[in-house]
Amino acid sequence: MPREHFGQRRHCIGFTLVALAAAALSGCALPYYTQAVGGEIGIMRAERPIARVLADPATPPAVAHRLRYVLKVRRFARTHLGLALHGNYRDYADLHRPYVVWNVFAAPRLSLTLKRWCFPFAGCVAYRGYFSKTAAEHYARTLAHKGYDVFVGGVPAFATLGYLDDPVLNTFIGYSRTTIAHIIFHELAHDLIYVPNATTFDESFADTVAAVGVHRYLEVEGTPAERARYLRRRARHKAVIALMTACRRRLAGVYANRALDPRQKRAGRRAAYRALDAGFRALVHRWHGSHGYGAFFRARFNNARLGAYMSYENLVPAFRRLLALEDGDLPAFFAVVRWYGRLPAPFRDRELRSRAGLVSRGATPEPVNARAAFGRGLPEVLWARSARACRAASTTGRIIKRKPLRYFPFMVRNKCLAWPSSATVTKAYPRASRSPARPINTISPHPSKRTARSASVTVRDRFPI
Repeated sequence: MPREHFGQRRHCIGFTLVALAAAALSGCALPYYTQAVGGEIGIMRAERPIARVLADPATPPAVAHRLRYVLKVRRFARTHLGLALHGNYRDYADLHRPYVVWNVFAAPRLSLTLKRWCFPFAGCVAYRGYFSKTAAEHYARTLAHKGYDVFVGGVPAFATLGYLDDPVLNTFIGYSRTTIAHIIFHELAHDLIYVPNATTFDESFADTVAAVGVHRYLEVEGTPAERARYLRRRARHKAVIALMTACRRRLAGVYANRALDPRQKRAGRRAAYRALDAGFRALVHRWHGSHGYGAFFRARFNNARLGAYMSYENLVPAFRRLLALEDGDLPAFFAVVRWYGRLPAPFRDRELRSRAGLVSRGATPEPVNARAAFGRGLPEVLWARSARACRAASTTGRIIKRKPLRYFPFMVRNKCLAWPSSATVTKAYPRASRSPARPINTISPHPSKRTARSASVTVRDRFPI
């Protein structure tokens, strides 16, 4: 599927030692970590500063043109989106292969829940990456023999979450200009905010930032033809995602139905995937062609493949609503996302998906700042020894997670969601003094003619981030 997201020397010695130490804890994990360290060293050896590549007369003109474009996108990410660059995308590496890594996804035959693997630094994620396609396919076959649906997907870029400086790779330098920008914004968003053990949260957040970033880049730097072409591509992308979302919803209903036996569930699964294929064929007929989706439409779908693609999309609508509540102000949006990232996973996802957490309860006809959407401002997340201590910290405190101590299970720590009991502070947010409202679903045909709203909205804010 044509996805819009799918310096100083790296501190590779320290990373290598830590990874090998982690591998030593488990003998069976040693080969995997060895290939991971070897892959990183291979990237490091292939890196060259972009300035040197541009000065080299042997550099192909097409590559030089794209590298200059990357430098423009990099500057835009810092100045307009508030993304931290660190040492990322200052070097170029030609790996002489089509993808930098291949990710293995797996899911039970009658479940949409992806299998998870846990690693140092990254926490637990819903995929296992290999720098060799052969190794990835071998591991996928091992999982298939155990009864899993499997999917091996090539990845053109990945983020090392600030531990290493990420280079520009040949694996994505040949993509369209907007896709290159999307990939860079996506990976820089991971460097800015990453929540361990939350694949869907992290990927949906990064994809939201990337899509909004490309829209804003085209507003400033793009031509009308580029904007129109990008909007058509996004419309096709949304149509495909809508079909996959409907299929996922149908499969979830089949798998969760306890009245069905396994044979009936397998029949329901086949019917759902046949409907998805029919939907893809209908799109090709309506578009008068596949428009780059041909190989994706022809691929055989299963639970692992569907789960892999949907992990990038499940929470995107929630994040886009959250950004709209902040009037498109990305720094404020990042602050609220960091707050959500500190919540326990079940509560976090429920709050993100709930309209109560994302839509103003006030009488004002337009959405207000996300803190006001909670009615009392964003609460504090803290640990309390008891429910009484939680209530003492706030007039409305409540326990959202109880966690026994590891070595003393008879003792319990409580994660407490509390609004401080100090006097309510009334804040006025004058719309003219904030960043102008930006359209997040459309590109303005006349970006220079935006006007800021002059009305002000008063909100109640007890706990500023």
